[in-house]
Amino acid sequence: MSAGVRGTISPEDGRAPKRAPEGIMSDSTIETQSGQGTPLSRPLWEWLAIALLCPLLLAIALWNGFPIIYYDTGAYVLEGLGHVFLPERSSVYSLFLEVSGAQISLWLVAVIQAAMTSFVLVQTIRLYLPRATLWTALAMTAALCAATGICWYVGQIEPDCFTAIAILSVWLLAFGQSLGPWRRGLLVAILALATAVHPSHLGLVAGLIICIALFRLSPWCGRAPANVLRPLLAWLLAVGVILACNFALTGGVFLSRSGPVFVFARLMQDGIVKKLLDDTCPQSGYRLCIYKGQLPHRADAGLWGPHAPFRSKLHGFDGTRREDERIVLDSMRRYPLMQVEAAVKDSVIQFFTFRTGDQIEPQEWVLLAGFDRLLPGQKKAYLAARQQRGLIRFRVINMINKTVGMVSLIGLFFVMQRMAQRQRWRELSLPVVVLLALVGNAIVCATFANPHDRYQSRIIWLPTLVLLLARSRDRRALSTEDR
Repeated sequence: MSAGVRGTISPEDGRAPKRAPEGIMSDSTIETQSGQGTPLSRPLWEWLAIALLCPLLLAIALWNGFPIIYYDTGAYVLEGLGHVFLPERSSVYSLFLEVSGAQISLWLVAVIQAAMTSFVLVQTIRLYLPRATLWTALAMTAALCAATGICWYVGQIEPDCFTAIAILSVWLLAFGQSLGPWRRGLLVAILALATAVHPSHLGLVAGLIICIALFRLSPWCGRAPANVLRPLLAWLLAVGVILACNFALTGGVFLSRSGPVFVFARLMQDGIVKKLLDDTCPQSGYRLCIYKGQLPHRADAGLWGPHAPFRSKLHGFDGTRREDERIVLDSMRRYPLMQVEAAVKDSVIQFFTFRTGDQIEPQEWVLLAGFDRLLPGQKKAYLAARQQRGLIRFRVINMINKTVGMVSLIGLFFVMQRMAQRQRWRELSLPVVVLLALVGNAIVCATFANPHDRYQSRIIWLPTLVLLLARSRDRRALSTEDR
């Protein structure tokens, strides 16, 4: 056994062993030799790793020739650069585009997203693997880029990449006892932004904080100390940022004006709205009563379809918000078991729905007018991208990504079981947080919207990261014991 094992003395020379760098994962099985190679424990290699990870994370966007565009991108650009409030889109991400220099180039937004993802990834690797090197970080990130959909979200002008950032930041702030003050401060700021850019993140992060608070009351907390105040501070800052951005665009103070509309659309897809209208019309006085025979069977068709009553007759989000809220509350009161059954079914579907490339297709007909008006200098590059020319195919990509995602989910449970059996509580904290986040994200997105591939696809790379970290840690521990 190496002299680096804590609490032992080398029989050869009687000297005390080298002390492992402080970190959540430093334990008796790991020998640290931070002076060898290119250790991330040294600031030079840490920052070099952050810089080198950025082009890896932007590989798909660079190959495409332009940042990846989603249908919602145009709404965010219009809201952020045109200062037109759209209740269905986050004002925080919209104004983030403006502050990040989207009017100059959408590449600036993608680079900033890559830099934040890279920083959080490096901090996660440093904390979980105290002996990790620059090459460890590069190899793991390259594996994630090749086998998962992480690059499709980091290089996309959409807030989806921030979901995984928020989850890892919660873990880092809660369990990263060895993080220095400046890293903690930066992570609090990143978590606040990541939480604020999408309404689903607000509920997801709140749920994780509650779980960590409950963990502090458990008998295992002493073996894996957790800090609730840091992620809670970031969450409160996020609420403040949302209120401030909404006020900047509307002059009003509120968190969201679209929540009831999205929930209504999900209930319509599940058949609950139709049942309510059949049971209560015309006595209920709902304006939708006269359209009950025309209700779409899909939530997206009800929200965005050009011939749906929602769009063509009732004046969109602003025209239906109050009635939708009334329908949601009335249906909850009348059909509580039906509501629970539908929410559970949708959540289970969402948990296993994570195909890469959800609606990543040519979209010039959607965004071209916005580019003409707000981003004219970027129009040529936008139209020349592979995405807009219809040259991207996801069949092979999904053969890889979906297989790796499912295998990683199964592997996550085996890793957790092994760590629990060995009572490695500190190591167990990361896979537990990731599993809770996967479940929480599925519940939040499926219940308050409706199942979509991209909702779970944006974070399904996290179990793969956990497996890579666990394998690397076990391999290093074995190599240490063999010396």
